[in-house]
Amino acid sequence: MEEPLPVPIDSAVDEQNAIVQTPVKYISKVDYVSNVNVFNGVRFIFEMGFKLKVKPLTISTAAIIFHRFFKGELQRNHYDYYSIGASCIFLASKVQNEMHIDLRDIVNTAHATLHRNAGPLSMGEKYISMQDAISQGELFLMRFMRFNIEAHELPHKYLMTYYNSLRTWIYPEDLTDVPLLKAAYAFLHDFHHDPSILNYKAHQIAIACLYLALQVYGVQVPHTDEEDGQLWYLVFDPELSREKLWEMLDNIMTMYNVNPTQQYC
Repeated sequence: MEEPLPVPIDSAVDEQNAIVQTPVKYISKVDYVSNVNVFNGVRFIFEMGFKLKVKPLTISTAAIIFHRFFKGELQRNHYDYYSIGASCIFLASKVQNEMHIDLRDIVNTAHATLHRNAGPLSMGEKYISMQDAISQGELFLMRFMRFNIEAHELPHKYLMTYYNSLRTWIYPEDLTDVPLLKAAYAFLHDFHHDPSILNYKAHQIAIACLYLALQVYGVQVPHTDEEDGQLWYLVFDPELSREKLWEMLDNIMTMYNVNPTQQYC
């Protein structure tokens, strides 16, 4: 069997940069005000991120902060998911150095997302109230996490590194017109809607997203055989069990069956 030839580095880098730097396309028609739940709290963050044109890393950071807060907060019903969500993306924009985002952008975008048919929010009592809620929410989140905002590592860098390795193992013709990296990134971003993402290590999540993308497009990694235990991902994590991998895959796929109008925690 012939060994696969390496993909040209320049084309690989161009593809990766395009995916990483492109804002997440997330268009939602959910009535957030009438359907208040944790799932829609993250959906709200994604939609705000799309409108603000922030980096995918910023949206992922905001979603992780959101899940960390509501996982640790026993009295979650005392907090407004959308105010916290807006505070999360405001805080995440600072963590990821999105210097073009200011509090006014957050307030106006949050209001427009919650009240789709309403006009621009004028400077008045409602604007000031919303501004204070988001600003105070940001401070509250930082105190809640003891100012350790980046404690939860993101999978993105692992996803890129593992993908770069995989594409040197796979025959180039098997990757022709196959958006493997784009699909893996899509699975990764969708997984951020589920609080269970906090249960796994960043590199394990990256493996799961790549594994699912390979399965969806029917791409085989040469010289591997699942029946014989020759699994490509064991190169990256020898201790990752098949059971844990399938558990992650199941959680990712569950996201596509969630009804945003129903309660989901």
